[in-house]
Amino acid sequence: MATLEVLSPMVLPRVKVIAVSVGRPREVPWNGKTVRTSIFKTPISGRVPVRQLNLDGDEQSDLIVHGGPDKAVYAYPSEHYSFWKEQLSGVDLPWGSFGENLTTSGLLEDEVRIGDQLRIGSAEFVVTQPRMPCFKLGIRFGNPAMIKRFLQARRPGFYLRVTKVGELGAGDSIELLANANDNITVVDIVDLYEAAEPDRELLHRATELASLPLGWRDHFLKLLSR
Repeated sequence: MATLEVLSPMVLPRVKVIAVSVGRPREVPWNGKTVRTSIFKTPISGRVPVRQLNLDGDEQSDLIVHGGPDKAVYAYPSEHYSFWKEQLSGVDLPWGSFGENLTTSGLLEDEVRIGDQLRIGSAEFVVTQPRMPCFKLGIRFGNPAMIKRFLQARRPGFYLRVTKVGELGAGDSIELLANANDNITVVDIVDLYEAAEPDRELLHRATELASLPLGWRDHFLKLLSR
């Protein structure tokens, strides 16, 4: 079973929230249809209440594939913006462009582990899973090819479950409360999902991650049974 190394709360160097962004559902035209989406986020200032299922002022549109406790808050590293500015020449990329609620600094997917526990402001979170892009990312950038490019870039960002409600704001430091000792990172989960022949030992360990949502664990169990 997954284990945790509980730490004395510590502020990680240069690890903080750069921007907080929220968005309500809106209807947009796409391929001759009208699609309801909340991927368009706008940075806001001041302290923002953290609810059990989202940030105040934020709302998911399709609760079948978005939202819920395991996808309450989406974080995306600010470090990736320079990469995307090179890849998407001429595209304006304000904070929140990838639909994230928290644009962070100092938390990268090859270091952040499933089950890591964080405190931001007075709220607390646990890392649950990577973000897997859907067609709405293509809507955001006006290009369906963006879905494949985003996945291939291995810069997915990660979702957070709220374990303690509170409030946060841009500029807040991010404290690491507990390390997940399993050492399975966010990128490891993406690699397992994408690999033609995933590592079976890593697959088995992933199925035992209590913080990884059941849908992921069931998928990996099916891969193991083949």
